[in-house]
Amino acid sequence: MKIVLAGAFGNLGIEILKLLCEGGHEVVAADLKEKENNGLEGKYTFRAIDATDKKSLEGLCDGAEIVITTMGLTGASTKFTAYDIDFQGNMNLYEEAKRAGVKKFHYISVIACNEPGAEKVPMLHAKAMVEAELKKGGMDYVIYRPTGYFYDIAKVFKPYVDKGEMQLLKGYHNVKANVVDCPDFAQFIVDHLQDTNAVYEVGGKETYTYEEMAKMCFRAAGKPVIIKDSPIWMFSILANLPAIKKAGKHDIILFSKWTLSHDLVGKDVTGDHSFAEYIQEYFGKH
Repeated sequence: MKIVLAGAFGNLGIEILKLLCEGGHEVVAADLKEKENNGLEGKYTFRAIDATDKKSLEGLCDGAEIVITTMGLTGASTKFTAYDIDFQGNMNLYEEAKRAGVKKFHYISVIACNEPGAEKVPMLHAKAMVEAELKKGGMDYVIYRPTGYFYDIAKVFKPYVDKGEMQLLKGYHNVKANVVDCPDFAQFIVDHLQDTNAVYEVGGKETYTYEEMAKMCFRAAGKPVIIKDSPIWMFSILANLPAIKKAGKHDIILFSKWTLSHDLVGKDVTGDHSFAEYIQEYFGKH
């Protein structure tokens, strides 16, 4: 089966790509750049794309039965917003898929993007907009709403652990999530390739509060646990500082504020990987 995988060389994309190649599919791996020396050379076709440029997508989906997209803005940007990438970029891909007669469109969204208040967070709202378009667009779809990823927690918490002091939102220490490991999530996606018009809220097998996660990180790094409070209103002030906006960090801060103040527990639990073991290994190496 011919499958187009957009965002093939991100942390999740590469795990999906491995499984698709192992499954013997004809895969077009599309991204801005190819991750070289990935061990899969010769098992897929690479296509360089810029989702904000419709011309770069022309012919990408020809002959494909399924399109999977992991594309989304994951960091600060002074050039693009979540609406440029998460919404318009994915909609550009969707229109190209429709033109090519693709049967099914798989979209990686995010949990809670449709909850009240999420419309004020661009990185959530843009994904909710895509979901709405898919549901009325006429092509079969599968929407995945992950809770978050093991590597994200490790990456975000590491600078605080290195500094020796973690800051959590005052009054929200017991907010919890069951984040999922990328290989486990990738397997879930591949296992549901033939589903039709389904929405999944995907999380890992272990649920922890953010305070428990922070303590894990400190202990794995062999450091004393020091957690301090930060008032939630400080995030709104910080996000709107001119220097922060100029650096393209406004949306990231609002997303972090949302994440740290809302339970993000997916009901579709998948995988055998342990977050606690991942953290122990991650901080042991770093």
